[in-house]
Amino acid sequence: MTVLTRRALNRALLHRQLLLRRWKLTPAKAIERLIGLQAQATNPPYVALWTRLDGFRREQLTRLLTDRKVVRLALMRSTLHMVTADDCLALRPVLQPMLEAAYTRSVYGRENLDLDKIAKLARELVEAEPLTNADLGRALAERWPGKDVTALLHAVRTTLAIVQLPPRGLWGVGGQPTGTTAEAWLGRPFNPTSTDELVRRYLAAFGPASVADAQQWSGLTRLREVFDRLALKTFTDENGVQLYDLPDARRPHPDTPAPVRFLPEFDNTLLSHADRARILAPEHKPHVFTNNGLIRGTVLVDGFVAATWKLRPDALTVTPLWALPDEVEQEAHRLAAFADADVPIRFVAEPAT
Repeated sequence: MTVLTRRALNRALLHRQLLLRRWKLTPAKAIERLIGLQAQATNPPYVALWTRLDGFRREQLTRLLTDRKVVRLALMRSTLHMVTADDCLALRPVLQPMLEAAYTRSVYGRENLDLDKIAKLARELVEAEPLTNADLGRALAERWPGKDVTALLHAVRTTLAIVQLPPRGLWGVGGQPTGTTAEAWLGRPFNPTSTDELVRRYLAAFGPASVADAQQWSGLTRLREVFDRLALKTFTDENGVQLYDLPDARRPHPDTPAPVRFLPEFDNTLLSHADRARILAPEHKPHVFTNNGLIRGTVLVDGFVAATWKLRPDALTVTPLWALPDEVEQEAHRLAAFADADVPIRFVAEPAT
């Protein structure tokens, strides 16, 4: 069986994540190809597209959000993602069992709540008028006095596909999110994909990959049977782990040049494999994944994480993990210009907090 080296896996991942060059794709097509962008914070999806697309402008993504072509909601790993409207309606049903299982395992699952009744009332409320979490929580607490409000809200987030409405999610906009159901916001019902198609799309965006990798990305379990019934090519990595890929997928030569790229916080390129060594050396993980659950922005040099970065009011700071080439500073200036940040580039010795 063919062995794929770490560098071969790196170049395949970079190609599929649109990171070997800047592509001439529309933002919607890029989001679809990437199966969404991690979107816990407001600005990272914009940076994710800037680093991947030729000539991307912030207003392009803003328009997709306000025109209801792209939405933010809980999907893979029960985390907020920004996906196309079509993918929202296709992916959420197939991920629903994972969301329910995660809720049951959580501390909120011990509340013994009637999820069906909560979902019914919440749907009536948010479809009549989009509500903030605070307003929805108060309404639910009136119906279930004495129950933990956070548990009630998590029950809603689990059972209903609640999308966060603009202006939440637009560049630089914070504040309380307002939500309604995906069906109400998009004006059409769910159109579920299959688990088989979900795995194919995962491999197209992140492969070659193992069963454990696909489960890490999606949060779903028992995907072995899906891989076994698909007609996939098989490989092993340098540790003997079996990997799968689509038969016609491109895997660039390991020596393919890889440009300097700035990835935003929470970028899925770092979050979608059980074994991240194809892009992040294990010894550097503590510098990227913080104890309080944050994933710092990173800088790729020759395809691998070589630094972290943070845009502050007074500077764009870069924290090297090893010696960096001059191209890093040049790309940092381009990022600052994209963000309309007239700040210097500073290289610091300790990871930004």
